Amino acid sequence: MPLRPLEHLLCPLDQYPLHRDGKTWRCSKNHCYDIAKQGYVNLLPVQNKKSLDPGDSQIMIAARRHFLDSGAYDPLASALANTVNELASEHDELAILDAGCGEGYYLNTVCNSLLNTNAELALTATGLDISKWAVRATRSRNSGINGLVASNRQIPLPDNSQDILLCTFGFPVFSEFQRVLKPGGHIVMVDPGAEHLIELRQQIYEEIRRSPPASLAAGINTEWHISSESSLSFSTPELSAELFEQLLIMTPHLYRASKAGRERAAKLDQLALTADVCIRVISHQV
Repeated sequence: MPLRPLEHLLCPLDQYPLHRDGKTWRCSKNHCYDIAKQGYVNLLPVQNKKSLDPGDSQIMIAARRHFLDSGAYDPLASALANTVNELASEHDELAILDAGCGEGYYLNTVCNSLLNTNAELALTATGLDISKWAVRATRSRNSGINGLVASNRQIPLPDNSQDILLCTFGFPVFSEFQRVLKPGGHIVMVDPGAEHLIELRQQIYEEIRRSPPASLAAGINTEWHISSESSLSFSTPELSAELFEQLLIMTPHLYRASKAGRERAAKLDQLALTADVCIRVISHQV
């Protein structure tokens, strides 16, 4: 069964419902948002942008696609897909939002896994990112995924409209996440662990910090609780110098490292890295 298009959006200027009119989304106050030729809609108002081209650049997105398509993070994508499959096992219809979708690798893997498990599942999948380049790449990876250029701080989706929300190495805004989720919904968080990419970090930093996964305290209250938590650690295949370059470009490490650190990283070749992540699910108690 093909992925389903979105039927409802919210105007970012007044929060009124948007209705699709041909190749345009329009609210009752006649605010209009054209659908780009790549099939996504930009709902990030100019006044909410901190730069002319916010989020990851076109170069960063291309590097991320090149690296992820190498298969280096396939075990993580599979683990994430398995987690979502378990949460969706009782659903005949499912709406899933990837808040900070990047170039779509994880969301596409999850969608394929869901439909391979249940070919009759009525699935609506939406990738949201502040970077237009990310949303374009997501749509080019899978044109059935709905693409939204928007911020996690103001998600242009109605209240109680999503069943599962993914946030993979992203920036959570739990109040918004919980607003758009239905009763009984789930937030699936993927965060780096203390040993994540330790071999790379040892090369580019003078001092190594082994920090635990980010706290989820802001997302926990009387209605929301951590329903599952698992750690995943694996070694990537040996990475070529080209893949190390792409990995650096796609992460903040390139911009945080010193000149000497970047020079050491540029010499890395045929070295496996440790991937260390934590997958946690925050669920709504009905």
